[in-house]
Amino acid sequence: MIKHRLHTCLPTGRDLKKPITQIIILISSFWFLASLSFAQPISSIELINNAKQYDGKTVVYEGEVIGDVMKRGDYAWLNINDGQNAIGIWMNASLAQNISYTGSYKSKGDWAEITGIFNRACPEHGGDLDIHAQGLRKISSGRILVEQFNLGKRNIALVLAGFLCLILILRQLIRR
Repeated sequence: MIKHRLHTCLPTGRDLKKPITQIIILISSFWFLASLSFAQPISSIELINNAKQYDGKTVVYEGEVIGDVMKRGDYAWLNINDGQNAIGIWMNASLAQNISYTGSYKSKGDWAEITGIFNRACPEHGGDLDIHAQGLRKISSGRILVEQFNLGKRNIALVLAGFLCLILILRQLIRR
């Protein structure tokens, strides 16, 4: 009797086909939607070389935040360098609050992804090429760069200073 009850509770082959098909369709649709929702960032070279094509369109651009975050009232300017060129970004100052580090000689800047409207010659900003950000996503935080003392360079400097002292002493001896 127990075997009979277990057998009647388990789904048969026909009963499994419909849920399996639904699961496959559900997973496939989620994968498709996920691939559509993550836009690929565009390079600065592509933006500069094809500025007419991208003018007024929404783009995704990513790179290191460099220089200073320059606040101008409710808005802020910052520069993003993708390794090739830097592009100016105009954004709401509240978006810029997420930036912790900007790239300089003493620090590596935050790596950020900007989504915004690309302007090849922005009439609002004197005809400059820029992006008016609608969103900012920090991909990774920057950090303070600590310079390591180079012992090899120190040793070379000491040897050269020693040779210079030796030459000055020999020169004084030859003059006498």
